Amino acid sequence: MSTPHDSPVPRLNYPTARFMISAPTLALCPDDTGAEVAFAGRSNAGKSSAINALTQQNALARTSRTPGRTQLINFFTVMNDESRRLVDLPGYGYAKVPEAVKIEWQKHLSDYLRGRFSLRGLVLLMDVRHPLTEFDQMMLDYADQRGMPVHILLTKADKLKKGPASAALQKVRSRLKEWEDLVSVQLFSSLKRDGVVTLSQKLDQWLHTPEDANQ
Repeated sequence: MSTPHDSPVPRLNYPTARFMISAPTLALCPDDTGAEVAFAGRSNAGKSSAINALTQQNALARTSRTPGRTQLINFFTVMNDESRRLVDLPGYGYAKVPEAVKIEWQKHLSDYLRGRFSLRGLVLLMDVRHPLTEFDQMMLDYADQRGMPVHILLTKADKLKKGPASAALQKVRSRLKEWEDLVSVQLFSSLKRDGVVTLSQKLDQWLHTPEDANQ
């Protein structure tokens, strides 16, 4: 007798992603049902570019010339299915905004990461040249408290030659060895679309729902 774990995880079509809603706080987010994956990262880590590369759309996730300008939690549906969502969290840590605003952003991020039942995993983006910042450690701590898996994208990998990029990957993996049961890491380049397939496969696993086994 087969179980959901025996069945292959369906491949999702991420270019079908469409904007759903923006929310300034956890209370105004969509119903906490289904499955969603959140993207988080410092404002200069290339988060919007990575989402656009994944979905093969130029402006699904809006990039801003002013890092940290986007202060809302943005939701996108996948395959016209509101029960499967990608979530673009506000950039943090680089924006030239008042400290009180940064504290407010951090509170909303904390509320969302700790209180969102449908959140299946976190994609944490780090510039491959400057990984594991204080913000990154904070996000890893939030995930660890929930026992939630994290997939790290070391972005802008095209900025380094193959050898240094591989060395950076191994260094991050080594530093995160205590979290190896929950954390996976890969190199990623939005410009060259390197790593998109690996990312897609990880998202397929996380956005898998019990209903899939009956299809």
